[in-house]
Amino acid sequence: MPELPEVEAVRRVLQPVMEGARFDEVLTHRPDLRTAFPSDFAARLEGRRVRSLQRRGKYLLADLSSGEILVMHLGMSGSFRLDAKGDDAPHVYDSARDASVRHDHVVFRMSSGFTVIFNDPRRFGFMDLVSRDAMRDRTGLGSLGPEPLSEEFDAVALAAACRGKKTSLKAALSDQRVVAGLGNIYVCEALHRARLSPRRRASTIATRAGSPRDAAVRLTAAIKKVLRDAIARDDAPFRVYDREGERCPTRGCSGVIRRITQSGRSTFFCPVCQK
Repeated sequence: MPELPEVEAVRRVLQPVMEGARFDEVLTHRPDLRTAFPSDFAARLEGRRVRSLQRRGKYLLADLSSGEILVMHLGMSGSFRLDAKGDDAPHVYDSARDASVRHDHVVFRMSSGFTVIFNDPRRFGFMDLVSRDAMRDRTGLGSLGPEPLSEEFDAVALAAACRGKKTSLKAALSDQRVVAGLGNIYVCEALHRARLSPRRRASTIATRAGSPRDAAVRLTAAIKKVLRDAIARDDAPFRVYDREGERCPTRGCSGVIRRITQSGRSTFFCPVCQK
């Protein structure tokens, strides 16, 4: 499933194409994705302008001139592809994992001159239209924790969220109520950079009163670092993820990367330097 850096990269490509532009035509090639499209989906979009395109966690949010929000989620296999009119178009972006047109389920023809195509072979993505007032309750966005790259997310916030938690640190960070947008890959990467074991109890990064210990400070900084690096360089190699059996990249560490299963997901870590 695309994680926060991948979703943010998609947002940054779609923003100049969609923001300020009008939906001239909307086509749906099936009645549903993960769930059915809302009633009159195309009619409620056509003729409306995108006032802004934002990201919240792993969601893309298009604020429309109609007062509604177009909520989009990539799911497991969703991706967007841009087609431009004319040879002088500034760029054509293709993020599709499966370019087969039979999985092109939604088409937005924008007044900017671009056609935005949503491709989703497994159909775990979704799109919805909700009012601004109902958005938090209808989409589950209201339960999301702070954005990890925001000022709101710091060692104090992380320690308070982990206070008293008996789950593993890996499980706590994967909980979208603790911090929004983190997924399996970047949790593994951040824990390695902070030199914290994924099996460590989450409550150990906070005092009994919920104040941050040094581990919370290191972990918060590591989360921000791995996410910013991933957004800036989407082809950067992972330090530990999917590197079972390789030497730990931490300078001076003699450890070998291991893989264990936690909550049904693979966790990669160094048993030597991550404590």
